[in-house]
Amino acid sequence: MSANAKYSNLAMLLHWMIAVLVIVTWRIAETAEEAPTREAAGAIMGNHFALGVVIFILVAVRLAWRRMNPPPQSLNHAPWERMLARGIHLAFYALLLVMPIAGWVAMSSFGEKISVFGLMSLPLLPVGIDPARGEAIFEVHGAAGITLLVLTAIHALAALKHTFLDRDGTLFRMLPLGRVKG
Repeated sequence: MSANAKYSNLAMLLHWMIAVLVIVTWRIAETAEEAPTREAAGAIMGNHFALGVVIFILVAVRLAWRRMNPPPQSLNHAPWERMLARGIHLAFYALLLVMPIAGWVAMSSFGEKISVFGLMSLPLLPVGIDPARGEAIFEVHGAAGITLLVLTAIHALAALKHTFLDRDGTLFRMLPLGRVKG
């Protein structure tokens, strides 16, 4: 295994933190839909919004780190696999940055600030109060979330395929343990 076959420890940490938070944020939104009252749903969704801010920050840090510390060279995957992986990663970053901003615009359209776990609140964006726009943005936000989950499943299945069928250790590039085929 070459010394640069794995991602850096910080890249690994950010990757897994973002992955877990995306899943938790999705589950929070699903739980809010089942809440018995609008008030209960709003309280649950407060955590969804706060985690969206955290995810945005972590993705920004991840991108800055990636810019300063380029990822390890690609393994010997087929050109179409590398192209697909690159496209999925670009879509991940776009969705993970745009979705929190869209949520902020939508909340501002309702005249609601976003509290980040009571530590701070994001100010209202100067978009004016327009609940219809807010609802429309939330619809697109939800569709983007489903797209993110589908891409996550493809990403995970591809890593598992490469690791266990191709036996190249792809998954271990993003884990502190295991060997990457050199």
